[in-house]
Amino acid sequence: MKIAVCIKQVPSRDWQPRLNDTRTWIRDQDAAFEMNEPDAYALEEALRLKEQHGGEVVVCSAGPARVAQVIREALARGADRAIHVEDEALASADGFVVADSLAAAMKAEQFDLVLTGLQSDDMGFAQTGVILAARLGHPHATIVMDVKVDASTVRVKRELEGGWFQWVAMQLPAVLTIQSGINQLRYATLKGIMAAKKKEIKKAAASSSSARVEIASLYVPEKTKQTQMITGSPAEAAKELVRRLREEARVL
Repeated sequence: MKIAVCIKQVPSRDWQPRLNDTRTWIRDQDAAFEMNEPDAYALEEALRLKEQHGGEVVVCSAGPARVAQVIREALARGADRAIHVEDEALASADGFVVADSLAAAMKAEQFDLVLTGLQSDDMGFAQTGVILAARLGHPHATIVMDVKVDASTVRVKRELEGGWFQWVAMQLPAVLTIQSGINQLRYATLKGIMAAKKKEIKKAAASSSSARVEIASLYVPEKTKQTQMITGSPAEAAKELVRRLREEARVL
């Protein structure tokens, strides 16, 4: 089985965001970066499927040169090789541009299964995997919590609203977006880190598609609080508190 895993490099959760001069993205030069957490779960699921069914795992990533950091990390965890769509403009590109670039680089590979994380920790649109499926012409399922692969089909468990789940069967090839927590992540071993240095990273050019989403402005939320005193007798105050919780805060 030939499995592709799309991974993204995102700002570290421990890093305090700083905006660029135009306030349309972060200051990349000041940021610390790491592998997108949902993508890490997608990679782990692909490695487990390879252990069960054989084949190879190919990590695919779109972004500037610094993305090589997370590509090497994925190779150290057990992926066999990688495809890097390298372009500085992809650092803040929308899901359409990223998906188009990945699809163009992946089509010739004829993957049996393509896994992505549910969404990215920086933008969080949860659209890249869905658009990628459309560009590749494959069936897809989102918010996947379990994966069962047969000879020519894949059966997945999807998380729905309100604690419900849904089982869906699809023909291969297919695209799945993986939910965080689907498995237990593994760490790269010293042997894996050394082996990653010799594994192939194929470079590919970005597509020329236009962005569909434009970031007009970013800002860091301000921490504010406001105290309101409710006067009157205890019964009147309790009644007014309930009214405000129901009609203004809408928590009742």
